[in-house]
Amino acid sequence: MDITNVVRTALQEMIVPELNSIKKENAEIKTSLGLINKRLDDVNSHLVDQSRRIDETNKRIDETNKRIDAVREELTKRIDTVREELAQEIRDLRIELRAEIAKTNSRIDRLYEVIVRRDEHHKLEQRVANLERDVSELKRRLAA
Repeated sequence: MDITNVVRTALQEMIVPELNSIKKENAEIKTSLGLINKRLDDVNSHLVDQSRRIDETNKRIDETNKRIDAVREELTKRIDTVREELAQEIRDLRIELRAEIAKTNSRIDRLYEVIVRRDEHHKLEQRVANLERDVSELKRRLAA
């Protein structure tokens, strides 16, 4: 059994240092893996916090959008009301304007009639004067 002892001793001398080295590296890997897991947990926790904050921000954005939509609807209604009021006022003004135009046309017609009557009156005065002169002339001839 001497050979077995020699082989065993030789193997122990070769493998035991390798095993110790592997155990040491394994311990370092476990330590590194623990640190990496800790960092991953920290990153995951940070991501969860960021996700929560994003969700809160999205809720605030949704509420703001709802308020904006409500304001838009209210403004649309107000604009429609103002348009209707303006349209009614324009219709009323058109009616008033037509009435004023009709009055002005009537006054112009009356003015035209007055101007024509004056012109006719002047012509009638001329004719009367001519007739009076003719009558005077006829009376003078008859008297002679």
